[in-house]
Amino acid sequence: MAELRTAHTADLDVASLRAARGLLWDVFIEDDAMTEADWEHCLGGMHVLAWEGDELVGHAALVMRRLLLGDRALRTGYVEGVAVRGDRQGQGIGAALMAEVERMIRAAYDLGALGASEAGRPFYEARGWKPWPAPTRALTPTGIHPTPDEDGWIYYYPAGAALDRSMPLTCDPRPGEPW
Repeated sequence: MAELRTAHTADLDVASLRAARGLLWDVFIEDDAMTEADWEHCLGGMHVLAWEGDELVGHAALVMRRLLLGDRALRTGYVEGVAVRGDRQGQGIGAALMAEVERMIRAAYDLGALGASEAGRPFYEARGWKPWPAPTRALTPTGIHPTPDEDGWIYYYPAGAALDRSMPLTCDPRPGEPW
C-alpha cells in the first residue's frame, strides 16, 4: 500500500511539486486535460501525496475558498487535482487520499466542495459527496453570473454548517475556470 504524506504547498520540495504536477498532466488528458490554471488552483493549500517508495502514485489538494450561500460566506475546503496513476487505480489509493482530505474538511471548514468529472462522479457519490441541487454562480469583477454548465457537477461534502440547499451557490473569483 502507498504511504500517505500530507504537507502544505510551502513545505513541499521542488521535486515533490514537480512529481505532483507531472502526475496530474499524465492522468488528466484529452477532453479533461490539465492546464496551467488548473495547476495553479492546486497550490497554496494542503496536498495529500501517495508514495510507493520514491514514486508518486496519487495526489489530492485542498485549498481554502469562500463560497457564498445567499449573503453568507462559507469557509470552504475546495478539492483540486485528485489523481491516481493509471496502473494504480482501483487499489484504494484514491479512497485513502480522499479520507485524509475529508478529515481536514470536517476539522477546519464549513463545507467541502469540488468540481466532479463524469468518471469521478460515482467515486465521490460512494463517499457521501452530493451534487449541489440548486443553481451555481460565479462572482466576477462585473458581478454575479450564473454558471449553468456547472450545475449538477459541483459536489459538496457537509462539514457541520447548516446549509439551505435550495439557494444558489456562488464561487469566489479566481483565474481560469471559476469552479
